[in-house]
Amino acid sequence: MECSVIRLTHCQKDIFCFSVPEKCPSCGEELRGSRLLEAPVSLPSPLANGHKSSCCLLIAPAHDNHTREFDGTSDLHTGISSTKGVVYNYTRTGVRRDQSGWEQCISVPLVRPDMFHLLAQWDQYLDRFSEGPMWDPAWHRFDDDHHNCFSFCLCFINGILVAEGRSSLSRDSFTNTFILPKMRRVSKYTMLYQHIQVHQFYMVDRQQDTPVTS
Repeated sequence: MECSVIRLTHCQKDIFCFSVPEKCPSCGEELRGSRLLEAPVSLPSPLANGHKSSCCLLIAPAHDNHTREFDGTSDLHTGISSTKGVVYNYTRTGVRRDQSGWEQCISVPLVRPDMFHLLAQWDQYLDRFSEGPMWDPAWHRFDDDHHNCFSFCLCFINGILVAEGRSSLSRDSFTNTFILPKMRRVSKYTMLYQHIQVHQFYMVDRQQDTPVTS
């Protein structure tokens, strides 16, 4: 998704496109600056560059998805970013430390900017955790259902929570609270983007909810 999605309003419709058209696709009127009730707005992509997202849970299409796109059918892969944007992720060969390959992913921040004590120790925690026997293929075998990349991430997150004196999270509660809302937004944005690629525009009545939400 290399283009930015633009939203403009005309004749009581929200119109989504990649560039402002010469004429309104709904009524055919020429679109000049004075003809628009509001200035066109560029919608932010729900995807982020994981290597520029410090201390985040990252979700990306699995490595065997050659297009590396969120198509709704491919498996997903998860990792944890360091303060320097190195992505630690657990695979069948152990923990990888990727410095590239996570440029288009879902990012879930894990640390508030004012948590200076945790930010200062984050990379040490991540290194120490990654070197544990739980993630060494010689000691524990990767399992698609019970000992996988998400197990690695959630175990690390819960370790941090306990160290901070907070309650740990179950897989379901973490998924429902932090991951699914972002996945839904990516799904809506992707469908909108693909519709515009094929039809040039997507229109909805102004009174209705727009197809992309925060």
